[in-house]
Amino acid sequence: MENREKLRFAVIGAGVISKSHIAAIQGDSEAELVAIADSVAGKAEEKAAQHGIPQAYRDYEDMLRRDDIDAVSICLPSGMHADAVIACAQAGKHVLCEKPLDITAEKMERMIGECRRRGVKLGVVYQRRTLPSVVRAREAIRQGQLGKLVLGDVYMKYYRSADYYRSAGWRGTWALDGGGALMNQGVHGVDLIQWLMGDVASVFAYSAALAREIEVEDTAVAAVRYKNGAFGIIQGATTVYPELETRFEIHGEKGSVTIGDGGVKSWKQLPDDPGAGAEPFAFDGSDSMQSGHAVLVRDLIEAIRDDREPMITGEEARKAVDLILAIYESARTGREVRL
Repeated sequence: MENREKLRFAVIGAGVISKSHIAAIQGDSEAELVAIADSVAGKAEEKAAQHGIPQAYRDYEDMLRRDDIDAVSICLPSGMHADAVIACAQAGKHVLCEKPLDITAEKMERMIGECRRRGVKLGVVYQRRTLPSVVRAREAIRQGQLGKLVLGDVYMKYYRSADYYRSAGWRGTWALDGGGALMNQGVHGVDLIQWLMGDVASVFAYSAALAREIEVEDTAVAAVRYKNGAFGIIQGATTVYPELETRFEIHGEKGSVTIGDGGVKSWKQLPDDPGAGAEPFAFDGSDSMQSGHAVLVRDLIEAIRDDREPMITGEEARKAVDLILAIYESARTGREVRL
């Protein structure tokens, strides 16, 4: 493919999150959205009409037979990601997969392996990683501005009504949602805290459905031990009304950073620290998480053009899911689980 050509995208899944992918693809000057597929009658056709997408399909396998599709966005329920990604890889299509990568270790292993074997790029959507406040905080942590890390916590106190769980048959199920407050709503925060703090060594957790009649958890709390020796707390819930903004608290021996949905809330370092003279990062809230989809679409395009790894690879994206699965195992067994 010559560099002057646009990359031709398709979307699998016409649900709520597809709107973000459609906007990101159609907003990129080097991308063209040519097709969308959804197995529910009328859904793909409706979305195609709304957004000027040339062709709609009921069967994504039919769509993948087209030679003029270069890359595909996966916008299906979590437990259906692996099959779609593998089908794309086998058809020679690059992939941008919505979070989480999938919901089991075995499925993630297969989809990563198939993309590697077929030589296609696999990028994954964790748009919080693209926020300027987060990028700046991670750089500061890696540069040692906070000193030795001692605590890394994330608090995700959200609200989802009973009607929300009844709105789609896959919500709140182990088979297709793969979990609840952590695997669906909280996976972004789980991904981000381990990206900031480093890999997790072990967890001890409680997790249950305390207020909603669902198979999976609506409330969870886990104590975490990171491989660098630091400790932390992960809280996730869809039972908190009114819901609160997501909060990340990173503490080192020389300083602390707190990040909320609008950016940095607090950034303080010891006066005698060499990095203390740096101005705290200012964030005016104008960068929404929604724009992260555009960043990741652009990144996949450049990864294809330059034959490099995407910003968030399958191997990197599975870490959050592996951590959540360990939390579930700990809650189920009442034991500390090592990763």
